[in-house]
Amino acid sequence: MRIVVFTGAGVSRESGLRTFRDSVDGLWEGYDVMKVASIKGWWEDPATVLSFYDMRRSEVINAEPNEGHRAIADLEKDHEVVVITQNIDDLHERAGSSHVIHLHGEVLKAHPTDDVTATIEWRRDLKLGDLDERGVQLRPFVVWFGEGLPELEKAMEIALAPDVDILIVCGTTLNVYPAAMVATETKAKKVFVVDPNPPELSVKNLVFVRERASTGLREVVDQLLG
Repeated sequence: MRIVVFTGAGVSRESGLRTFRDSVDGLWEGYDVMKVASIKGWWEDPATVLSFYDMRRSEVINAEPNEGHRAIADLEKDHEVVVITQNIDDLHERAGSSHVIHLHGEVLKAHPTDDVTATIEWRRDLKLGDLDERGVQLRPFVVWFGEGLPELEKAMEIALAPDVDILIVCGTTLNVYPAAMVATETKAKKVFVVDPNPPELSVKNLVFVRERASTGLREVVDQLLG
């Protein structure tokens, strides 16, 4: 079977990673979200933005994949699987998933401010004065408010293909567009939504699994692996 898995913050939260989905009154761990997660915030105060993502990068490096990540990776034993994620960590890859599309970027990569296609691996702190070979400042490879999604076209082509058998949605409110179109416009023959409080979704052959990511994903995967 061809399976697409669409994941959001709820999957990585069980590995201890928080995102602005958990923010209250527009604050993310004391930071104004629009100051650290928007292109406007970057141009106004790049040093603060870099410092904020240094903390995010360190958290990702020290986190471990959870049972939800491992369950998704297990699907590859019998099926063709593509993971499309809104998360900027590498926990899907570390759990064993081999085909992962990051809609919102990857915090363990950087790119020059003038070329989003020139990404490089980056696992240490990123500071003002860290430049590429042309002398252009590097920034985190994270898609901020006010920017386009470089991987969206590829993700949509895969997710909305008519030969997708199963779509699994987990850990996302489906409130962030256009990324949410992966689920809302799917042509999959069957759709599983794993979430204790699942988002509204109007598609055919919909199954709600009202569990947290780790237990719900393992339940779905065990069913699909038979």
